[in-house]
Amino acid sequence: MRCRLRSSAGCRATRCIGALFGIEEEVRGKPAELRREIRQARARPLLDDLRTWMEKSLRQLSAKSETAGAIRYALAHWRALTRYVDDGLLEIDNSAAERALRAVALGSKNYLFCGSNSGGERAAAIYSLVGTAKLNGMDPEAYLRQILIRIAEYPVNQIDELLLWNLAEDLQPDAKAA
Repeated sequence: MRCRLRSSAGCRATRCIGALFGIEEEVRGKPAELRREIRQARARPLLDDLRTWMEKSLRQLSAKSETAGAIRYALAHWRALTRYVDDGLLEIDNSAAERALRAVALGSKNYLFCGSNSGGERAAAIYSLVGTAKLNGMDPEAYLRQILIRIAEYPVNQIDELLLWNLAEDLQPDAKAA
């Protein structure tokens, strides 16, 4: 499978990237091994073609052009950019992480008022717990409630038992009804 794209630099790269994201749309939610297999069969050839085109284009562009700079950047980070093809657990982009950190970025000026470094560290710990719960499809408030109920009398050497995945069953709405 090849990117059959127009010769214009931006258009060709954009369409190829669009095709790669199209493949991701098809494999979203499927088992990791199946995602890896489909990526190997369909995305890898597109990426190989894109890399060849980028290397060829780089020789034809002015070294000072923005396009050449973007291509050099992509080629310098090629291994990281294409790692997702070999691992069905990885995503093509880091959008989930960026969404999780959006609240931190938006509130950064407010964090100046945490009172102290230790206050900032505590706020960061809470944001980590809330973000982890959200990324795992759990209710952050229910998770924090369970932690606060249990932590005072919990042995310090067993604190890992309060990690989200260890409490997941207790946090399921149906678990309390059963």
